[in-house]
Amino acid sequence: MSSLQALCSGLPLRPLPENRGRWAGVPHAPVRTPGLSPAEEQLALRNALRYFPPDVQELLAPEFAQELRLYGHIYMYRFCPAMKMRAYPIEQYPCRTRAAAAIMHMIMNNLDPAVAQFPQELVTYGGNGQVFSNWAQFWLMMSYLSQMTEEQTLVMYSGHPLGLFPSSPQAPRLVITNGMVIPNYSSRTEYEKLFAMGVTMYGQMTAGSYCYIGPQGIVHGTVLTVLNAGRRYLGVKDLAGKVFVTSGLGGMSGAQAKAAVIVGCIGVIAEVDKAALMKRHEQGWLMEVTDSLDHCIARLREARKRKEVLSLGYHGNVVDLWERLVHELDTTGELLVDLGSDQTSCHNPFNGGYYPVQLGFAEAQSLMASDPAAFKSLVQESLRRQVSAINRLAKENFFFWDYGNAFLLEAQRAGADVEKKGANRTEFRYPSYVQHIMGDIFSLGFGPFRWVCTSGDPQDLAVTDELATSVLEEAVADGVNPAVKLQYADNIRWIREAAKHQLVVGSQARILYSDQKGRVAIAVAFNRAIARGKIKAPVVLSRDHHDVSGTDSPFRETSNIYDGSAFCADMAVQNFVGDAFRGATWVALHNGGGVGWGEVINGGFGLVLDGTQEAEQKAKMMLSWDVSNGVARRCWSGNQKAYETICQTMQDNKGLVVTLPHAVAEERVLQQALRP
Repeated sequence: MSSLQALCSGLPLRPLPENRGRWAGVPHAPVRTPGLSPAEEQLALRNALRYFPPDVQELLAPEFAQELRLYGHIYMYRFCPAMKMRAYPIEQYPCRTRAAAAIMHMIMNNLDPAVAQFPQELVTYGGNGQVFSNWAQFWLMMSYLSQMTEEQTLVMYSGHPLGLFPSSPQAPRLVITNGMVIPNYSSRTEYEKLFAMGVTMYGQMTAGSYCYIGPQGIVHGTVLTVLNAGRRYLGVKDLAGKVFVTSGLGGMSGAQAKAAVIVGCIGVIAEVDKAALMKRHEQGWLMEVTDSLDHCIARLREARKRKEVLSLGYHGNVVDLWERLVHELDTTGELLVDLGSDQTSCHNPFNGGYYPVQLGFAEAQSLMASDPAAFKSLVQESLRRQVSAINRLAKENFFFWDYGNAFLLEAQRAGADVEKKGANRTEFRYPSYVQHIMGDIFSLGFGPFRWVCTSGDPQDLAVTDELATSVLEEAVADGVNPAVKLQYADNIRWIREAAKHQLVVGSQARILYSDQKGRVAIAVAFNRAIARGKIKAPVVLSRDHHDVSGTDSPFRETSNIYDGSAFCADMAVQNFVGDAFRGATWVALHNGGGVGWGEVINGGFGLVLDGTQEAEQKAKMMLSWDVSNGVARRCWSGNQKAYETICQTMQDNKGLVVTLPHAVAEERVLQQALRP
């Protein structure tokens, strides 16, 4: 029996696998401190043991109790599979449906050690973005998928496979919800307890929806952000010799080094975790590394003078780097940085997402577990110091933006000077990248569309790159407005150069920002190529939840919506439901993601293209809704670009009828009506 067949045979109980504990040489999640009461600890243990028959519970109980005491969660390390986790070609999975095999392909990619941040703790990215809560859930999931027919739907409750339920061939094969906690109880403190008890889970965005494609998933968006930041803030199209300083080389943030090289600037990225830094260097995503701040500054100066293209990883705390840049400015008068941001996991600042400058990496991890209150105090002091340095640099010709990781939100909570006078609740001293850059792109209907070639063959990916390029070039030739044309030009350049930049880590996947028209046309081209045999196996379409319609997040995706509805989540929920009955193979709805638990509602999908006419019809219907929903919402909030986009979409699609806002009421009319 092959290893994949064994993985699909249910929990291995007779005999039980050897308990090898935590593996050496693999990054591990920080110790969690849920603060459970004795009664809650007992409940956590009882909940974990219910996956197992009575005859093994006595053996497993003390083992699981020890995990809870040592790590703050029961991961069930004994049941971590011994076989190599990776995205195997789709035909190797023992399934009754192609859809189930495609889902397995995506799950195993999320848990591939080359892709996952903490693979043994089932964390894909973001420090706490779980695929499952424990390994028993993984085994059950694989077993259910291998059994599933086209007339069943698998239901997932925050990592827990509830079971297979009768449905129709037109229904999704999989419906996922993660973290759907009653709003009044959706606090960080409650989350830590609920996760430790095994009853909810933080799926981030694409971790818990099985749609992560490695750091490539954010490279294109980072490229567009830095390119457009140069255009907006510096007034330049060529970023040669310009310096972009940021932090984070873990999961999603690992994309920053590659993006700097693609746009042709000098990227200096600080990272406290040497393992994460070296992983990106060994994968070719980071050109040079140093642990010397003196060398870092000297190398930055040299590259700046020569206008080199460089990605330089600094093994150290980003606060030290920012403060050194201030020192250089104050002592030499030389501003060494042009653009800046931050991609630490500030959505999870007190449990490994942000490391305080006052402590080394190992010392910080120890204090985090032994004295959470003291650790929190140091984190907040560190945030204040970081903002102080950024504020000093911003008095010169330097521009900073928030990357939607809750950096400014947490800095505000820490008492840092990030207030913007006269601003609303979603605005700070510095803009979020959505407010100044990506928001306009979303309003045009462009977002992080992506696909995975389930054959695992790089040649299939090359074919899809060629097809996508042709589709976009044809769209431009047919005529588009100037704003859309600029986006298409950036995206055509991206897809033409994608193979050269060696972006694949894990599955044979690609990300490409595209609008509704482009996504539908690309999907149709792929599906027909599969039917002709030009692409050898099904292609999974997906997107980041960080998209036009997928996420309601007042401090990120919807931060540029100013009609008061930024804190409402109708769009994301409607998107999840609408995708489900318009043809998605699977759908997911999450609490948390990006900015953090209780701050976001977001959703995603997977759609399997298999070359059939049915798949083409589903793609046309579902992808159109998946974009139009968000554009229509932005239009109603008063966004002019969204208004123009949705009007054009209605002309192209006679079945679409959207409520359009009338002219914005004049200030004079409002003041007169509200006069006492």
